[in-house]
Amino acid sequence: MKQRLVFLGPPGAGKGTQAILLCKKQGLLHLSTGDLLRAEVKASTPLGLEAAEIMNKGELVSDSLVLSIVEKRLSDFNGGWLLDGFPRTLPQAESLEILLKQIHQPIDAVVLIELKDEVLIKRLLARGRSDDDEAVIRHRIQLYKEKTAPLVDHYNKQGLVNTIRGDGDIEAIASRIEESLK
Repeated sequence: MKQRLVFLGPPGAGKGTQAILLCKKQGLLHLSTGDLLRAEVKASTPLGLEAAEIMNKGELVSDSLVLSIVEKRLSDFNGGWLLDGFPRTLPQAESLEILLKQIHQPIDAVVLIELKDEVLIKRLLARGRSDDDEAVIRHRIQLYKEKTAPLVDHYNKQGLVNTIRGDGDIEAIASRIEESLK
């Protein structure tokens, strides 16, 4: 089974859920960039202090800082891993590839979980978050499409993309993902 993975998909597609399941089952290191940032901040590492200063101003953490955190986690790691939530843009993907080449850990596969917009909207509304109304959700989906389409094309050209239907129950989706990674 392929061991160095990137998960892509629109908000509400189930990336996080599927990443956790696959990582537990296959013994992969789950690298959720949001979780990594929070862990660095909590541990008060130099990277965490830098990130906290930026986040406390309400700004986005730079790509280079996120890459530094990913590099820190992977540079001494020899097993399989799954990146969840990064990269999100073509420049991030290009920077990530340079880093992965330097540490001799290229991406084996990109799992793209696809789902119809109406199903995504229904799922996200069902979460019941106060900041999620249908207009906000539609905007987030549109932003995802604009920023991620070039990323999918980029990985397709490298023959890395495994497109998975994100409909059905959690186990069925997990089975489709595992089958695609053999």
